[in-house]
Amino acid sequence: MNTISLQQRGGRAVANWILIGVGMLLIQVILGGITRLTGSGLSITEWNVVTGTIPPLNEQQWLEEFNKYRQTPQYNLLNTEFNLDNFKFIFFWEWFHRFWARMIGVVFVVGFVYLLAKRYLKKEMIGPLVTLFLFGALQGAVGWIMVASGLTGDAVYVKPTRLALHFIFALLLISYAYWFALQLRIPSNQKVNQPALRRWTIWITLLLLIQLIFGALMAGHKAALAASTWPAINGSWLPDGLLSHQPALLNFIDNKITIHFIHRNLAYLILVLIILYTIKAYKVSFAGNTFRKARVYPILLVTVQVLLGILSLLTAPSIVPNKWGMFEWMAQLHQVVGMLLLLSMTAMLYLLPSRFAKA
Repeated sequence: MNTISLQQRGGRAVANWILIGVGMLLIQVILGGITRLTGSGLSITEWNVVTGTIPPLNEQQWLEEFNKYRQTPQYNLLNTEFNLDNFKFIFFWEWFHRFWARMIGVVFVVGFVYLLAKRYLKKEMIGPLVTLFLFGALQGAVGWIMVASGLTGDAVYVKPTRLALHFIFALLLISYAYWFALQLRIPSNQKVNQPALRRWTIWITLLLLIQLIFGALMAGHKAALAASTWPAINGSWLPDGLLSHQPALLNFIDNKITIHFIHRNLAYLILVLIILYTIKAYKVSFAGNTFRKARVYPILLVTVQVLLGILSLLTAPSIVPNKWGMFEWMAQLHQVVGMLLLLSMTAMLYLLPSRFAKA
């Protein structure tokens, strides 16, 4: 009995630790969104893993950092009117974004050592945990590669493709951590044997990942301003210039109208598919309480997500550089709900295993 109790307590402790990490990762992506929307991402021109933890502490240090920023294309081409107070504002968000990433690493390492000392970690947990750690380190490296892309030449922002890569890596990391937590928290008797519904879940999740990539490209290109009308795109359902770039494949990563067109229409497709998916999920009669609760979230979240997307478009003309307004709120909430929608589909995928073992 004591052994069983210890195992149960250990499993809950590890799961709670992982879920804390998931929450911190979600906050990190939110901070990344704020950093992008405030134009703060290029304010720190160096990647000092240890010494960069402490922000400037006196006027001389602030001036040194400001002078480094004044050498960047963003300052010389976009923010020449910036004074030291303006710089401090954008510096804070980039610094806090990096600081929070360091805190995630600290929570991971401290939690790992504690749980190892308490003998709560089983052998089969070590592999996924090492993968999480390495994945997190890789994400940090991709983040710096993204920032570096905006510090040379005539760039005033980071490259949209690298922003999209950074974002999708973060989503995969969060989803992997969440899946691991579900393995520890959800008993096998809550899973449902529905192969057809599982296939639907896989396809919708893949489409959602593609949609989120295009959402990041929308953000990187600031493409909302290219067509801030709804329901048509600048008065047309099939706008001109969809394949104006050469080679043709370049349109899918660099043509604002093409990216806009795909992102909008994928949203409609995913909405319709999730409506049908929810109808099918509610036809499953013999299901555990966890599945019955989980099946409602995709339809709720995708509905809110579409509405926020529309509001983001309609408020785009109100954008004022370096000011936080209605568009920024809508865009930020749009990103948050998109992440939650992905996690809701991840939970459904976990609850619909490919191999179902009867009790």
